[in-house]
Amino acid sequence: MPDIPSLFRRWLPFAFLGVTVPLLVYVAVQQSQRNDANDPQLQIAEDLARALERGVSAAQAVPAGAVDVAESLAPFAVVYDARGTPVAGNGTLRGRLPAPPDGVFSFVREHGEERVTWMPERTVRLAAVVRRTTANGGGFVLAARSLREVEQREHYTMVVCAGMIVVLTLGSLALLAMGDAVLGMPG
Repeated sequence: MPDIPSLFRRWLPFAFLGVTVPLLVYVAVQQSQRNDANDPQLQIAEDLARALERGVSAAQAVPAGAVDVAESLAPFAVVYDARGTPVAGNGTLRGRLPAPPDGVFSFVREHGEERVTWMPERTVRLAAVVRRTTANGGGFVLAARSLREVEQREHYTMVVCAGMIVVLTLGSLALLAMGDAVLGMPG
């Protein structure tokens, strides 16, 4: 019969690795998924700021179409004046052009750009990029899109990593116990 306390002491390093490695994998993959969610918005915000700085009006520079930001996965853009008041945009929330918290504009005034997860309503989470523009006395452009699909992928990644933890920790314990039984080790 194996010595249970000895078996658990020998198993602890394997259990540590069985938990730590999947957690590190989860963090790396989740951060990559979240950062990748900004890619279209980076391009849209940069192109929109350039168009405004070349003299194109906000109404003409904003992408065509209407996006209900509470329902759609489509990216959208909004132009704001120097005070942070919406001027033009193709994304609406409850029929109005949405505006991020004032703190975002304060940060962008100092740093030029901000990438932020924005939750304008309890059920609406957006990956947003806000850039400062020099057009019309200074203002801001925002490009954003829903995080709904990204968060579903993050959840799937979490489930897979949780499964890895179970398999690695219990599997290593079972292998140690079987090794003890086969080799007749007392612990």
